[in-house]
Amino acid sequence: MDGNSESNQQRRTFLGILLGGVGVVLAGFLSWPIFRFLAPRAGAGEGAKVTVAKAEVKVGGAKFFAFQGHPAVLLQPKPGEFVALTAVCTHLGCIIKWVDAKGEFLCPCHGGRFSSEGKVLGGPPPKPLKSYTVTIGNTDLVVG
Repeated sequence: MDGNSESNQQRRTFLGILLGGVGVVLAGFLSWPIFRFLAPRAGAGEGAKVTVAKAEVKVGGAKFFAFQGHPAVLLQPKPGEFVALTAVCTHLGCIIKWVDAKGEFLCPCHGGRFSSEGKVLGGPPPKPLKSYTVTIGNTDLVVG
């Protein structure tokens, strides 16, 4: 009787492991489509372009907008000259603010400062802001 009980116990253990393994595999198969639906696609929006009306960007002013899923800013430092930059600080990823009075960007998190060309003027940011190409049309600006 002792051997039969031990055999039943081994059988139960084996079946438990087998069913557990099948359950894990099924959970993986069922959760994969959900994961792919919720996860961002690699390279999504990289070829995208954004059109902004010239009238929206005043001389010495800044126009913030979304570009490739991230905040960006368009400036007109001098009449007819346009610069597009990322609006994400290179230090810790905070969103920079345009300071009209100084003509520069300020990161509110740790006091990083950037010029209107995106160069680091002070503070902890390790590198300049990423710039984007701007194509100037008759009434519109195309970023990207």
